[in-house]
Amino acid sequence: MTKYEIKNAQGATVAEAELSDAVYGVEPNVNLMHHIVKCQLANWRQGTRAAKGRSQVSGGGKKPWRQKGTGRARQGSIRAPQWRGGGTWNAIQPKVYNKRTNNKEVKAAMRSALSAKVRDNELILVDDYAFTAPRTKDAVAMFKALGAEGKRVTIVVNDEDINAFLSLRNIPKTLVLTPGEVTCYDLINNGALVMTADIANHFGEVLA
Repeated sequence: MTKYEIKNAQGATVAEAELSDAVYGVEPNVNLMHHIVKCQLANWRQGTRAAKGRSQVSGGGKKPWRQKGTGRARQGSIRAPQWRGGGTWNAIQPKVYNKRTNNKEVKAAMRSALSAKVRDNELILVDDYAFTAPRTKDAVAMFKALGAEGKRVTIVVNDEDINAFLSLRNIPKTLVLTPGEVTCYDLINNGALVMTADIANHFGEVLA
């Protein structure tokens, strides 16, 4: 078991947590994390961009002018690509960018990400957020006490902790998630990962 200090909202160390070595003490697999993050980013793409080809643009059924004798270049339709308002050549069409991953790879990548956070001292465990009411000022003070002020922060809160969510959501560069929403990308894309000791133990059980 990996021992890791637990702080309170004022930044003082109040206890030690025993984290699972199978989740928080593995050697980070950078290649696997890169692969999973690429798949997740690809799956988030909508792929709905589209342009109309000449067959999809309305109008232009009549030849603009006769073939010969006008002195102008021959034209077959005002909806050809060279005309203003015409169709696009080789028009982009909607595309599915999804990439498949399996659960074992995703869990292994998340274990690597959490272990990397522990190794780099970017994981901050707290005993309780202690928000008795929604108050962003208290959340900013907590980040300052924990040494996360000015950093890009991913903070994980329980589903029922509404006061914490409402207090944290307006802070710039802060992403507030519940345990079920966390992805490998969310664990990596920050300078500080904040969660309670209970949530850390939850990840230790789910990802083991």
